Parts: sequence; structure tokens; C-alpha cells
Amino acid sequence: MAKTQLNVRVDTSTAETARRQADARGMSVNRYIEELVRRDAGEAGRTFVDSAAAFMEDYASAFAEEPGDRR
Repeated sequence: MAKTQLNVRVDTSTAETARRQADARGMSVNRYIEELVRRDAGEAGRTFVDSAAAFMEDYASAFAEEPGDRR
């Protein structure tokens, strides 16, 4: 995916919090901010729902069986 630079200004406290949170997660501040924006935009949720729907479609017959039908 192509990257573009985005410059933002935040207060010192916010910057330090971002650094601490990123460090606690073992990631760069850049990646931490990217993930926050994606989550806020719902991208992660949509990906999960799409994956879950595909899983259910693939295994629908297994879930349709009554317990004890397989022997």
C-alpha cells in the first residue's frame, strides 16, 4: 500500500501518551496512529465481519446439523 506523509500537531501530553502506548504494544507511533484511525473508521470491524460471513458460508452445513447427528 502506498504511503503518504501526514503532519499533525498535538500537545506534549498527547504525544507522550502516544509514544507510551505504542511502546507498550511494541510498535512505532506511526503504526499505532494508523491502527487507531483504521479502528475508528471501522475497517477492522468490517474485515472481521466479512471473514466471519465467509466462514459461515463455507461451514453452513456443519452448523445446520443437530447435535448428535454425526456418528
